[in-house]
Amino acid sequence: RLRTTCQCCTQGLDTERNRCCAIGECCQKRLSALTVTYVHSVLKSALEHAVREDELPRNVARNVKTTTHQPRRFRPLTAAEARQFLDAARADRLHALYELALRTGLRKGELLGLHWEDLDLTTGTASIRRSLQRTRTGGLTHLPTKTRASERRIALPTKCIHSLKKRQERQDRERETAGSDWSDSGLVFTTPTGRPLDPAHLTRRFRSFLDRAGLRRIRFHDLRHSTATLLLEQGVDLVVIKELLGHAHIGVTAGVYAHVRLRLQRQAIDALGDALSAQDDDPDDPPATAVVR
Repeated sequence: RLRTTCQCCTQGLDTERNRCCAIGECCQKRLSALTVTYVHSVLKSALEHAVREDELPRNVARNVKTTTHQPRRFRPLTAAEARQFLDAARADRLHALYELALRTGLRKGELLGLHWEDLDLTTGTASIRRSLQRTRTGGLTHLPTKTRASERRIALPTKCIHSLKKRQERQDRERETAGSDWSDSGLVFTTPTGRPLDPAHLTRRFRSFLDRAGLRRIRFHDLRHSTATLLLEQGVDLVVIKELLGHAHIGVTAGVYAHVRLRLQRQAIDALGDALSAQDDDPDDPPATAVVR
């Protein structure tokens, strides 16, 4: 019923209505299958604890079936598109943000929650400690990272170090221009007056940027998928990618990018097949290992 009941009325958001409206007329959207699965998991765990403590005879949540969550398909940027993306980003005010997103795979909230104190541009490292998120009341707040593994220290690419230094210089100029209107938030990526960037505003700017750059529409989060996909195609170890992305465990990384690994496996066995076919065509030439004693 979580997916068919009007959540506005359930949460008391429509107290002025005489009766509950039909689903979809006042609700912005229904709960996703993933959210329903999470709610069911928490409830089942709580009831299971009550059963162990002999407070309940049985766990009725065990008999409830939830919708299987289907991972959303994503279309990462190709290497050529990624180069086009970076070239176009150079002229944008958020150049450093876009470059950092594609080259490191940081989440949107992690990028927007990045403080200058989190960066060491001398050693070329960044400490990911928090995430900027919108609250239910419409404000912005800093929250801990998604999981404990998400709180991490990453190496910064040389290109990102250069763009971040330029970002620092630009922010200094914006501070002088804003004068008394400047809000000293300590954030790396801000509005021209130093205030936090709204995640929704960034999404709109990102879409507009893609249109100007002549690139196909993707989600901002697809930059993160592009990072991982391009790294896999370069033969980077899955453990390294898992640590860079801040996944809780390597099974998450392996599962999300299973289709990429399958494609790379196909390329690998095709390459092996080509090599073996070449040897079969010229049996007189022994392999190089044959002369080793």
